[in-house]
Amino acid sequence: MTQPVPIRELPPPGRMRFYLTTHKRHWVKLTDKPLFLKSEHFAIARTLPEALGPYAVDSGGFSELQRHGRWTRTPRQYIDDLRRIWEHVGPYDWAAGQDWMCEDLIIHGGQAGPLNFVGTHLSVAEHQRRTVENFIELRSLAPDLRIIPTLQGRTVPEYEHCRELYERAGVNLRAEPTVGLGSVCRLQSTNEGAAIVTAMAAHGLRLHGFGFKTLGLAKVGHLLASADSAAWSLHARKRPPMPGHTHKNCANCFDYAMRWRTRVLDAIPPWHQPTLERSEAA
Repeated sequence: MTQPVPIRELPPPGRMRFYLTTHKRHWVKLTDKPLFLKSEHFAIARTLPEALGPYAVDSGGFSELQRHGRWTRTPRQYIDDLRRIWEHVGPYDWAAGQDWMCEDLIIHGGQAGPLNFVGTHLSVAEHQRRTVENFIELRSLAPDLRIIPTLQGRTVPEYEHCRELYERAGVNLRAEPTVGLGSVCRLQSTNEGAAIVTAMAAHGLRLHGFGFKTLGLAKVGHLLASADSAAWSLHARKRPPMPGHTHKNCANCFDYAMRWRTRVLDAIPPWHQPTLERSEAA
């Protein structure tokens, strides 16, 4: 199994990188703070901005499975998108694979607020199998790109099973600079979510927590190599705009997002707070 390209820009063990998730691709040229963006927001652009600081790329899997119950982009199409992003925006820290989340809504379908989930109607085990197979295919198609493996499941035993699937496929997760931890967004502040993070971290994995907020970071932030969150936008949507701002709310506002990010990092209890990068704490 080809090993990933070393990621020199990532912080060393013991330091955590916090990515602010945004759908505004031009923000990469506005700040040197780490950002997390969907590949589709770059793929549809005719011209791409050059990144000022570190960033990572989300595959958009949640939206794909929520809307379609399957992936509509082939691995080859995704690789082509990633290569264009790399060449024009600049080298990213890593890109997520086309993994299959295991939340009940994704599998069984249903309604959550304004979102309708069509459902894949597959088993958790099948989602895990497809997740691992996709990673192997992507790594085979583009061993030079920084694509990370992601663990999926709902319970500690299921995540252990997914980890074992990677190991049996010849993927040494301990050697990976980053291992994604999927399907924990809704669990990240619970004891169950903390147990999942703790169990996977015990294997010596450098974990990225997808969709972690203040409570989740307070519980297990010290066990993560990195995390991301888009909660600032929903937070802003429920409040009036910042003083002097003329828009209806600040759900798309760079200034609000940067201030929210600072508040989140400052709110992590000092006894649980991971050592942040110097650029993170500023």
